[in-house]
Order: sequence, then C-alpha cells, then structure tokens
Amino acid sequence: MKSKIAHHIVLLLVLFFSTYTSTAQTSEQKALEAKRAQLQNEIKEINRLLFAEKKQKGNVLEQMEALDKKINVRQQLIRVTNQQSNLLNRQINVNIRSISKLREDLKLLKDDYATLIQKSYQNRTQSNRLMFLLSSENFFQAFKRWQYMKQYAEHRKQQGEEIIIKTDELAALNKELTEQRKVKEQLLAENMRVKNQLFKEIQSQKELLKSIRKNESAYAAAIEQKKKEARRIDRQIERLIRSAIASSNKRAGKSSSRFVLTPEAELVASNFSANKGKLIWPVEKGIKSQGFGVYADKVYPGIKHQNNGVIIATDKGAQARAIFEGEVITIFTNKTGIKGVYLRHGNYISMYYNLSKVYVQKGDKVAAKEALGDIYTNRFDGATTLKFYLYRDTDRLNPEEWIYQL
Repeated sequence: MKSKIAHHIVLLLVLFFSTYTSTAQTSEQKALEAKRAQLQNEIKEINRLLFAEKKQKGNVLEQMEALDKKINVRQQLIRVTNQQSNLLNRQINVNIRSISKLREDLKLLKDDYATLIQKSYQNRTQSNRLMFLLSSENFFQAFKRWQYMKQYAEHRKQQGEEIIIKTDELAALNKELTEQRKVKEQLLAENMRVKNQLFKEIQSQKELLKSIRKNESAYAAAIEQKKKEARRIDRQIERLIRSAIASSNKRAGKSSSRFVLTPEAELVASNFSANKGKLIWPVEKGIKSQGFGVYADKVYPGIKHQNNGVIIATDKGAQARAIFEGEVITIFTNKTGIKGVYLRHGNYISMYYNLSKVYVQKGDKVAAKEALGDIYTNRFDGATTLKFYLYRDTDRLNPEEWIYQL
C-alpha cells in the first residue's frame, strides 16, 4: 500500500514539473515563432525594397551592402529555426516521458479497478451486504460497516472516472506528440529551403565581389563619393543646428552653445527623453538599410565607413513623418534639389533628409506622425531612402536607441 502511495506521489511530481516545463517551453516557442516571423518579413521587405529594381545597374556599393544585409538576416533565420527545432525536441522528449508515466499509472488504476470489481462480484448480492451489516456486534459497528460500504462504492466510482480521465490525457498527449513531430518536420524542411537560398545568395555575393575587384578604381570612386556626400551632409547639419541654437538663444536674450529652454520647451524635452526606445519610425513602413556608427566595407574590410544617422529604405511615394511633436526650425534644399526638414523637440532635434517635396514651413508646429514631405526616389536605381538623424543640442545620438525596434 505504501509503495502505491509513494508511486502516486512521484507521478504527481513528475506531471507537475512536466506541466511547468511544457508551459515555459510553450512561451519560449511562441517567442521564437514571433522572431522567426519577424525575420521572414524582414527578408521579404529587403527583397521588395532593396532589390526592387534588379534591371537597373545601380551602385555596386549599395548592391553589396544590401546583399550582405540579406545574408545576415537569412543566417539569423536559420539560427532561430534551429532553436525552435531543438525546443520541439525537448518538448517531444517531455511528452514521451509523460506518456510513459501515464501508461504506467493507467495500468495500476486498471489493476486496482479489476480487484475492486472482483470483490464487488463476490459480494454482489443484497443478502450478503445485509448479512454483513446484521452480523455487527453493536450499532456503532454496523454504522461503521455501512460507511465502509458507502465509501467502497464511491471509491470504485472514482477509480472508474480516473481511468477515463487518464485515458483522455493519454490520447491528448499522443495527439500533441503527433502534431509536434509534424511541426518539426516542417521546420526542418523550411530550414533546408532557407539554407539553399542562403547558398545561392553567397554565390551571388562572390560573383559581385569578383566583378568589383576587376574594376577596383570604379568601386574606390563610389566609396569616395559616398564618404564625400556623408561629410558634406554632416557639416551642413551641424552648421544649421548651431545657427538654430544661436537664433533661439538670441530671441531669449541668452548666449550659449546649447539651447536655453523655456518651461514649455523643457516639458517637451522631458517628454521626448521619457520616450527613449519608444519613438515611432520616421516612415510608416520600411526597413533599416544602414545603421548608426562605424562599419567595415563589405569588399575591403580594412576600409571603414561612418554613418552619423540611419538610412531607411521604403516604398516609392512614401512620406517622411514626425517622430514626435515639435516645431519646424529649418528647411533646406541642396544644389540638386534634395530637401531636408529639421524639427525641434525642446533641446532635441530630429532631421529628415532626402525629400523631393516638403509639406511644412519654418515655424510650423507639427504633431507626431504628421507628414513632412515626400521621400525622393533615385531615378537610376529606383531606391527610395530616408536619411534620418537625431541630435541633443549639437551632440549626435544613435537613432537605433531611441526609435522603437529600429
């Protein structure tokens, strides 16, 4: 009897920890599935936005960077899918152990139930039960025997119900196990497709690399042109910011290299700062094609590039939008007609560059998500990209730390 009780306690503990583990793994599986879906969507957007104009020759530097980005995302997808597959393996093993324990427990229940039925058969007649009661030595003993008979009948009923419950649990676990194995097969098949696609992309990258190295002078010229354009934009941004600070402080009768804030501007700046990491994207839909900071060249890793903002690829005809409420402090147009808009948020400045058309004017108050202008589409390669910068006074900030999931 004690061994049976010990067995049931062990079984309950096993089932408890199995259920706990299963719940934790289910939560992890959902998180991995969400990540996998995000990566799949990112690959889709890369194909749509960065490789939309394959017929156009385009800039080899941009082609190389775009292909490298897609390969990196594809590799992330493979890692996440492998994690999902490994997690499913653990869940399958947990279920196999649970099924084994349930079968063992079900066998014990059925054996106990068979013994109960056998005893009930031996004492099946009403006269036997009546004689059992009447043979009592006193009323108290008769009452205890009646209670025993009642509990015995209830126990038999409970045993039968428990057998049904355990049988259903076993069937449900077997079904879940079948589904898990099916999902695992699908994941493995998908991973194989992704790996094949990755191999093709790596081959394309190698071919592009080979063609670039055949004409190094053209590639070097493209790099130098890109760096020159970046330096020019940076100088222009810093000059305009210093000018905006000086103009604002002059009106306030102050002199400082940073914005002197009114109580209203302090409130805006405080709200802006409180939303760090939660600010909306400066476009409704798009992907980050180049992040903030120093990065190595994709062809010659010894060459370093510096990006003081982020570049976001989006759809042709897309609009730039304000990431937060603010005031338009500057609108400028370069020699080629490309426009930029500066918004002030207290002592923070968000800058939207590479616009073909602007909807706002200097001095306008704008709300979050308000359209600022149309983003320019390059007529040579069909790329529609917004260059976005963020500053606190004259200090550069990393937009990836401020914009939600940028």
